[in-house]
Order: sequence, then C-alpha cells, then structure tokens
Amino acid sequence: MASKPVHIDGRPESRKILLTGATGYVGGRLAPRLLRAGYKLRCLVRSPSKLDDRDWAHDPNVEIVACDLLEDENLAEHLRGCDVAYYLIHSMIAAGSDYAETDQRMAQRFAEAARDAELSRIIYLGGLGELGEGLSEHLRSRREVEDSLASTGVPVTVLRAAMIIGSGSASFEILRYLVERLPIMITPKWVKTECQPIGIRNVLGYLIDCLETSETIGETLDIGGPDVLSYRELMRIMAKELGLPRRIVIPVPVLTPRLSSAWIHLVTPLSHEIARPLAEGLRNRVVCRDDRAQQLMPQELLSVREAIDYAIGKMKRAEVETVWSASGVMPGDPDWAGGTVFEDRRTMQIDAPPWAIYRAVCRIGGGHGWYAADWLWRLRGWMDRIIGGPGLRRGRRDPQHVSYGEALDFWRVTGVTENRHLRLRAEMKLPGEAVLEFEINREHDERAELVQTARFRPRGLLGLAYWYSVLPFHHIVFNGMMRGIRNAAVEIAREPRSPAPVPTRS
Repeated sequence: MASKPVHIDGRPESRKILLTGATGYVGGRLAPRLLRAGYKLRCLVRSPSKLDDRDWAHDPNVEIVACDLLEDENLAEHLRGCDVAYYLIHSMIAAGSDYAETDQRMAQRFAEAARDAELSRIIYLGGLGELGEGLSEHLRSRREVEDSLASTGVPVTVLRAAMIIGSGSASFEILRYLVERLPIMITPKWVKTECQPIGIRNVLGYLIDCLETSETIGETLDIGGPDVLSYRELMRIMAKELGLPRRIVIPVPVLTPRLSSAWIHLVTPLSHEIARPLAEGLRNRVVCRDDRAQQLMPQELLSVREAIDYAIGKMKRAEVETVWSASGVMPGDPDWAGGTVFEDRRTMQIDAPPWAIYRAVCRIGGGHGWYAADWLWRLRGWMDRIIGGPGLRRGRRDPQHVSYGEALDFWRVTGVTENRHLRLRAEMKLPGEAVLEFEINREHDERAELVQTARFRPRGLLGLAYWYSVLPFHHIVFNGMMRGIRNAAVEIAREPRSPAPVPTRS
C-alpha cells in the first residue's frame, strides 16, 4: 500500500476533492468522512438546499456549487483547482427509462471537463458483474459510463460493487420488505443467482483509501464482502436477523423481468422504473474476480449477517444517515398562476409555542402515521402502488426530523423553515399537481396559529373528477390531522425543551 503524504502533525496533506452525488446515498456518507480524514471538499449538486441540514455542509472546508452536469456551461471551471474527483452519479431515479443514455451523456461531459480542468484522477463507483455478452442494460450502462469517463485521458479508478447493504440503501430496503411481507414467495429463477454483497462502511473505506493508494490509479477493482451466496440465502439471513420465521421460497422459470419488476414494485418501496433494471440485473452473477482491492487497501470486511445487523440497528435507533429515496432531481414547484387551482385551507389556534407545533407537524408520515384516518392514507398508498406510484412504503429517514429534498411517504419535502413552515409536493400518481403546506404564525411565546393548505391543479376532466371525488374525505382527513397536531404540540410543550431533533451521524 502506498504511503500517504502527511503534515508534521500527522494529518493527511490537505487536498481539495471534487465530489458529485453529495445528496445521494453514498456521497452523503462519504463527504463527512473525507472531511474527518483532513480533505477539503467542493460539492457539485443540483439542489444545494438538500444539504442545508447536514452539519458537514457548513464546515469551512466545504464549498457547495449548484450545477447540472448536462446543462452547466462552466463545468470545467467548477472542477478547476481540485485534485481528484469522485463521480457518484446515477440517473436511474431521475431519468426513468432513458437513464442509460442520460448517464452516458453526463459521464462524457464530466470527462471532458475533467481534462480541461487538469484533474489528476476520477474515482467512480460502478457495478460488479461478469463481463462479455448477456449483461443487463443496467450493468451495461455502468460499463459505458466507465468508458466515457476514461475517454479523454484522465486516469480513472473504477471500484465495482454488487449489492450494497446499509441502512437506507435500495438493496437493503428491497430485501427487508420482501422478507417482512411475504412468508411464502413465488420468485423468478434468479433467486438462485450468486452475488457478493458488501457493507456500506466497507464501500466508504475503499473509496477513501484509494485516494492515497497510487497503485489504484487507472485500475478497475472489484470490491465485495467475504460472503458469496444466492439471493435465496440472503433472504434467509435477513429473516433470521429480523427475528422472523424461515421464509418459503419457490422459484419458477416463467417470471420475466417485467413481471419481476412489477412484483418488486408492489411489495417494496421502489418504483417500477427503478425495479425493472434492477430485476434484469439480478440474472447476472455478481462476484469479485479477484481480491486485489483487499490486497492494496486492507480492511476488516463485514459479513452479510454483520452488515444486515448494523443496518437494522441504525434503523431502530433512527440513525439512518442517508436514504436512496432522497436522490434525484427536485421538481420545480407548480406554477399556480393561470388555470384552475383548487384550495383547501384550514386554520387553528393552538395553545403551544411555535417550536412545539413545528415538531408535531414534522412527525407526520412514516411509522407515526398522519394523526387521523390512517386507514384512508394506507388505502390511498395501496392504490398508488397498484398504478405505479411510490405509495407509502418509502417511509421517512428519521421519525421526527425532516429536511429539504427527502422523501416522506408519497410526498417530497420542497420547502422547510424551522419552527415556521413545511411544504410537501405530491409524488403519488395524480391527474394533476398537488401540494400540502403548513405555516405556523406566532402570536406570542405560548400561542400560535397553524395554517394547513392543500392545493391541487387538475389536468383535464380526469383531474376535476379526482378533486371532487376526494373532497368529501377532506373533512375527515385534514380536520383530524389538525386536531392531532394540536394535541401533540400541547404534549410536546409540556416536555423539557431540548434542541430540535437532529439524526445522529456516524
């Protein structure tokens, strides 16, 4: 392993690192660890507001730059002055069925900008899988990104990983939901396919260690944990770690990738757009070809059982650092000017301080529910899953704290001001655009007005029919929610006041 340049105080020599994907699952965890290792960061993100509640984003050694890799004409300037760049972008969530073409275009533009900015290296986290014919579109797209990143002569280090297991990862959520909800599973024949999962902490370890390991420059390295096992065995281990009875798995040869993705969509939080390429990829054996990564960058590798156990523990302690569902493009808020816009506005005076009301509002969704008529919310979530929407299964990252850009059941947080305001934009399948907004107007220290506003802009006659069909339920749902928030706020105000809840980051 190459020696690391150090200052006389023993810390790594300070270098500026360019990080893409800082709002994503891996990048959001990598950033604070790079800072702790002594590096400076410049983060290119589409929506800087997504990082507002991340403690590390306010570190003086961090620059946040708003940038769209496909559109920004100053991309090379954004990269200039950095030494190494992490490329941790994947557009599957944002681009849907066109993700492969979008990924290739972004990678090509980034490679050209890296050359013009004279970066010394690009580090890319790609997908593990057998080479040659028969690769799924998902894995083939990852290979094309590798080629595009290397096309301009900037050295590229590629780390190829299979299933990443960690709290909040898409792979972990798929496994957990399948095992929790289906005691008997009719599965495709790919359930017998071998894979070599890796814990998220080991992925982060390799990403950081390769920075100062010169032997990794220009190399493609497979990274995986110590276990090679089938997806059926993975399900068995997950069931045991969750304390559930052994699951019965019946593989059948007739389930196509289309049917498999529909099955994953219905049972897990993933949409069918994401489930389809993942289901196709499951037919490929994803096992490391050698252990060169571990030889060059030795670390203690977590077994599958240990990785799952750590992830479950993080989830139970509400210490989930990042989640897969927060990735992707933030849609612009609907332009409410022009056209028909329906509004349901309700107000309530609450004998509680604004901070207590805000905390009560921020508890909605996830495991806590919606304060009233939860059965109606569950029914709406089930209907949404049936027609291809996210439903309620995405849950939320933390049971009390919300941040800009994160998913909250079938909503997305598009506006948040502590103790004053929360705005949610609907991502369920709708014949129109919907927003649910909460405003807290302080009257004095121990009293405030809560304003709850639902707005809906219909698309065509179907949108009009939808609004009038759900209107009778608004009194039950929204009035009940207001009363529930009021009661919760009063209870919170009676508790000893402490700082606003912030999830533990470790």
